[in-house]
Amino acid sequence: MFPASFEYVAPSTLDQAVRLLQQYGPDARLLAGGQSLIPMMRFRLANPRVLIDLNRLPGLDFLEEDGGMLRIGAMVRHRTMERASLIQRRYPLLADTARVVADPIVRNRGTVGGAVAHADPAGDWGAALLAAKAEVVIAGPKGRRIGRRTIPLAEFFTGPFMTALEPGEIVTEIRVPTPGPREAGAYLKIERKVGDFAVVAVGVQIALDADGVCRKAGIGLCAVGSTSLRAQEAEEWLIGKRLDESVIARAGELAAAAAQPTSDTRGPAEYKRDMVRVLTIRALRKALERIPMVG
Repeated sequence: MFPASFEYVAPSTLDQAVRLLQQYGPDARLLAGGQSLIPMMRFRLANPRVLIDLNRLPGLDFLEEDGGMLRIGAMVRHRTMERASLIQRRYPLLADTARVVADPIVRNRGTVGGAVAHADPAGDWGAALLAAKAEVVIAGPKGRRIGRRTIPLAEFFTGPFMTALEPGEIVTEIRVPTPGPREAGAYLKIERKVGDFAVVAVGVQIALDADGVCRKAGIGLCAVGSTSLRAQEAEEWLIGKRLDESVIARAGELAAAAAQPTSDTRGPAEYKRDMVRVLTIRALRKALERIPMVG
């Protein structure tokens, strides 16, 4: 099939993009990498009257540490995250995630901001960034000016393919807290074949104090709910404990209890829930192994 006819506009400033989004309202869709939107348009699952291309906007493809945060511009490609030495060296959770997003063709064009705004419950970045306790920077109309607001990613996903974005708003940046000296993460994914959506995936981020006690924990679950999920009880269980095998095993059980899988062609719900348990345990072990190497 071919997409329905649409009007194409390519603003050169963020202000223009926001105004166009205001002007056309629900008839408009934003084009970043297009790796989700274009297939949806091809199969008439999305029929925008206007396509607003963000690829000519300056200043949305930065990747830097600043003020205690890793700042990821919304137009940063998955491939950039996969190859950046900063990510490889300091953010193993994000490096793991970037390597397993779809396939090389998608990673070359798809964007982190686009993936977050798309809010696919089976999208890898949602779970990984929840584990990392990320926040989202949003630009939108504020009278005659463009205003910005920041919200935790945990409050951004409101339903399947639904977010807290208001009319006229655009995701411009994702921020991740920079890791401490004894902090690391990991992302593990089960997929039927390379490039497929996850059957189940789990991201974890942990930090230890000088005595080896867990002082911070994040666990994000992919493809086992109507949105990307945080395993909050499992996170709280880890805090204040030494992460021995019994503690890690219990965290896996609590993460599995937080999952809300459904049976489908990728497997029965019972299998997916148990794989959440298994992957949580393995990801926590892997993160622990990495802590001496991160800094």
